[in-house]
Amino acid sequence: MRGFLFQTSFILILPLTMTSWATTFMLLVILMRNFRVDSFRCHITEYNIGEECCPMCSAGHRVRIDCTEFKSTSCQRCTDGTFMDLPNGLKRCNPCSTCDSGAGLKEKQQCVITADTVCEPMEGFYCTDLKSGGCSVAQKHRSCEPGHYISRMGTASTDTECSECSSGSFSDGTMLSCQPHTQCEKENLHLIKAGTASTDAECGGKSSNTTGVVIGVLVIFLLVAAAIVVVVVLWKNKKIKIPNIFTKRQKPQRDQAEEEQGVCLNVRETAN
Repeated sequence: MRGFLFQTSFILILPLTMTSWATTFMLLVILMRNFRVDSFRCHITEYNIGEECCPMCSAGHRVRIDCTEFKSTSCQRCTDGTFMDLPNGLKRCNPCSTCDSGAGLKEKQQCVITADTVCEPMEGFYCTDLKSGGCSVAQKHRSCEPGHYISRMGTASTDTECSECSSGSFSDGTMLSCQPHTQCEKENLHLIKAGTASTDAECGGKSSNTTGVVIGVLVIFLLVAAAIVVVVVLWKNKKIKIPNIFTKRQKPQRDQAEEEQGVCLNVRETAN
């Protein structure tokens, strides 16, 4: 009876035991694969190809042919217009970057086989994204609005800063400081238009002063001319006498001529 029970129990337990062993075996295989993959690591100066660890190519070069069990890695120099800045196991070099003037960038350092192009902001731009000692994105400096002045000039790394003008001063937005409004009264002018935060005061009065001077000159000229006319009219009407300087100067000459003529007549009479 006991033998029958043992045989029956063995027959029932056997399938369960075989199933557990199969499951356990599969789990062990998976764990061993993962362990093999995780434990298969190359040196920092090598790269992995299949089950081989190949020596990397130096900066400025790329892999031409991978290594084998009997031969080391074959490397090739990067061509013009490409670069490789680190030791690598790559088949292609990286293309050189270009500095886009439309994006406010200009070339700072030319691309070489061991380093990419270095860009920097153009004049009037500042960098918003640094990249390997250079700039990859630039933005134009802000412009200050009228009524504000430039409190801090923009640089290659910072934007322009603007500040508001105080009362009694103005700026068109391009000034480094606000300028005080012109005081028309202090210049003996009258105010035409009051100054604002963006414009200076407008003064007038210089043109009217000039007109007054011209009018004064004209009045004096007319008075002198009128005086001359009055004098001429009175002289013609013999109401005033104007000394004849010419007559006074010529009279001695006439007397001398008459005297000379008298002397001649006397000489003639004596001769006769």
